[in-house]
Amino acid sequence: MKGFVDGKPMTKMLVDGGAAVNLMPYTTFCKLGKGPEGLLEIDMMLKYFGGNASKTRGTVNIELMIGSKTLPTTFFIIDGKGTYSLLLGPDWIHANCCIPSTIHQYLIQC
Repeated sequence: MKGFVDGKPMTKMLVDGGAAVNLMPYTTFCKLGKGPEGLLEIDMMLKYFGGNASKTRGTVNIELMIGSKTLPTTFFIIDGKGTYSLLLGPDWIHANCCIPSTIHQYLIQC
């Protein structure tokens, strides 16, 4: 999916109903022009991709706009690498009243 993060265009957003939280790789965080001072520190370990555990760098609250909806969204910042820029989990899906279809790779926003 495509959208805007704090007004900046973003591509390669992945909606994953199986994810526990919203994730943002640290490289994406840096590309948005943000630094470590913009993170809210949190002591939390997350497993990602192949089951590798990693300590989060912290959380960040940003304005995420997809389609015509803009919503403040909290992301956990991780050091992991992926093929996505943002991973949107169930809290984003429910807050936006979305119905994702992984079979059809389609997202319906109510």
